[in-house]
Amino acid sequence: MKFKEYPYEHLDEKFVESEYQNVEKALKEAKSYDAFYKAFQDLDALNRKVETMSNLSSVRHTIQTNDAYYTQENDYFNELIPHVQNYRDSITKTIWNSPYFEELKKHVPPVYFLKKEFGMKAFDPSIIEELQQENKLASEYQALVASADIEFDGKHYSLEGLQVKMQDEDRETRKRATKAYWQWFEEHEQELGAIYDKMVKLRTQMAKKLGFDNYIPLGYLRMERLDYDQNDVANYRKQVLEDVVPFDNMLYEKQRQRLGYDQLQAWDEKIEFLDGNPTPKYDREEMVKRALKMYRELDPETGKFFEFMVEHDLLDLDSYPGKAAGGYCTFMPDFESPFIFANFNGTSHDAEVLTHEAGHAFQSYSSKENFPFECVWTTMESAEIHSMSMEFFTYPWMKSFFEDDVNKYYYSHLGGTLKFLPYGVLVDHFQHEVYAHPEMSHEERMATWRRLEKQYLPHKNYEEIPFLERGGWWMLQLHIFMDPFYYIDYTLAQVCALQFWTRMQKEDPKAFEDYKKICKLGGKLPFRQIVETANLKVPFEEGCLKDTVKEVEKWYEKFDESTL
Repeated sequence: MKFKEYPYEHLDEKFVESEYQNVEKALKEAKSYDAFYKAFQDLDALNRKVETMSNLSSVRHTIQTNDAYYTQENDYFNELIPHVQNYRDSITKTIWNSPYFEELKKHVPPVYFLKKEFGMKAFDPSIIEELQQENKLASEYQALVASADIEFDGKHYSLEGLQVKMQDEDRETRKRATKAYWQWFEEHEQELGAIYDKMVKLRTQMAKKLGFDNYIPLGYLRMERLDYDQNDVANYRKQVLEDVVPFDNMLYEKQRQRLGYDQLQAWDEKIEFLDGNPTPKYDREEMVKRALKMYRELDPETGKFFEFMVEHDLLDLDSYPGKAAGGYCTFMPDFESPFIFANFNGTSHDAEVLTHEAGHAFQSYSSKENFPFECVWTTMESAEIHSMSMEFFTYPWMKSFFEDDVNKYYYSHLGGTLKFLPYGVLVDHFQHEVYAHPEMSHEERMATWRRLEKQYLPHKNYEEIPFLERGGWWMLQLHIFMDPFYYIDYTLAQVCALQFWTRMQKEDPKAFEDYKKICKLGGKLPFRQIVETANLKVPFEEGCLKDTVKEVEKWYEKFDESTL
């Protein structure tokens, strides 16, 4: 069955409520463990159905944001899901109070119970209205960004589409495109700032209702930070400042020298080479064919997985009007089916989609039979290990996408992973500041971003773009609006992925086997244990970042730049 044929069913709220009530009644009234476990299995089936329909609705809405039906359904789920959280929370308490609770622990991964404990702390029926409003604001932000229609050199571009011009070989074209891109944000600054202000105040209100001083501890609960806390993250950010920022400054200086400019301007940052960045040499159709060949050759299991994705049309990769911005991978439990959403734009990003998002998809495909379904997906920071590591494991096949530009790709991609770390922790640090001081005005938030940006990204030069000099960059970061505190995850995972890359350099035959092992595990373990199971070092450990940077530094010292 093709993705477009996946049947969608509108879930009436009264029907959903009745189904959850029936399950809870069966759990309460069970006269034996077998009867209790059967009700628990029924709960899992119901959760899978709700998740499947919610995700189908969301995917079809983001594929075409002006589709009236799925826009309506998406809005409906924004209202329904907080109620579903309430039903699930009530059922979790019933399970906890059951005489069969201890027996259930023998048949379900411990992390499931840990997640539920976090969920109970992060939810109360009193915040349902705020959760609904939060969902509406997230949809409002997404719709506003998707509506961007920027005229440039007589053509119309979305924000995603214009990024091709922002990486043009011609410096003047890049400059004009960059200015046009940020002009859109400046024109919508007040709208975006107002949406975010409402979100911050709403989330703070929820936190206070639940007994927290501010949103930060609630944010950690909602993000399921199961085995680390704010102190671990603060120490990690400190290591990034000490060990990564100086190395990145060296990379930026080499970039400036290579380009022959007096200064790196905002429109130069994404350009590594005077004759242009490496770009895939093929269109979307051919790239998917080559990706299929790549995954077949990488491993029988990845081959089988990508065949499934192609046969079922589970990749929506083109950029077109009305399509939401960004990229993601989701999963439809009832169809045991991942789905990849992206916006190809003719840059190296396209190849990274076929590796990064495919890493997510391979993980969920590998663990699709995990029970209960909450253990299919890992927590967010663990999930990014699978995606970012897949980018490295597919290195040997990048020549088939980039041809003679492949050395440029390796050089810029590896450097890009290190350059990303300070930005990633900047996004995290900014959110800690915002939610610790929710009373901040829009102007104060802008100034806070710029102050922190100067610490983590001291090379930034915003000459001729006053909007960015005032601190406007954060407005493009979808996660800040829609998924608070979901960003440090990428950096933690990147450090783990770089450790896999190091093992590849040393030709460790067990590296990919360890990778497959944690993909199959899915969400059965928390972050630290997943990292240790993969035989990697936990990024919070003192010296982890120093060692990681040292290995990358060695690679650059040996690299023959005459091949670029």
